[in-house]
Amino acid sequence: MITAVRRAWSSFVVKHPELSKFLVFFLISNGITVLQLALMPIFRWAFDTFTGLVGVNFQVLQVGSQVDGSPYFMFDYAAGPLPAGGGGLAYFLAVQITLLIAQVINFFLQRSITFKSNTSVWVAAFWYALAYVAITFIAAAAQGFYKAPIYHLLMTDWGWGTTGEVIADVLTMIINSAISFWVFYPIFKLIFRQVPEQEPAATDAR
Repeated sequence: MITAVRRAWSSFVVKHPELSKFLVFFLISNGITVLQLALMPIFRWAFDTFTGLVGVNFQVLQVGSQVDGSPYFMFDYAAGPLPAGGGGLAYFLAVQITLLIAQVINFFLQRSITFKSNTSVWVAAFWYALAYVAITFIAAAAQGFYKAPIYHLLMTDWGWGTTGEVIADVLTMIINSAISFWVFYPIFKLIFRQVPEQEPAATDAR
């Protein structure tokens, strides 16, 4: 059974090389998303329980104003527990540490399994780090549109309290992961290249 599956997959890879890469990328990305869904609530709980960082305001990089005239921050983590506050520095660190761990693992898995790249790991890591920083800013800016409404809806409007907070954690992390998924694939195709191996020069027979 396993041999037949391997044979079928090998045939599929030969016939559809790009599609097969995308499918492997999709599977690994979903596994990484599951890891993020497990880690993020743990980090949030740890920061909330053992530190006072939820009460530390972290609102930086104002990029305009909301419809009501209030400032719009790229990283908007107002002090105080959700939904009244924004989770403070505790929420920010929980999100960023989770993303960092997940993306480091993702880097090595995608490089070696999906794209089987044989170019310099250090060059790829450099461009990956730049892409990671850029996507972090993009995802943070987008989060301002959906984070507060989701937590307010589930925790307050629907009255789900702590359960709503956990579900909101999951939803926000899924949205973050979806943004990373669609942005990273074309970037990976550029930085995880396969260079043909050079064959050793033949020596003349004497």
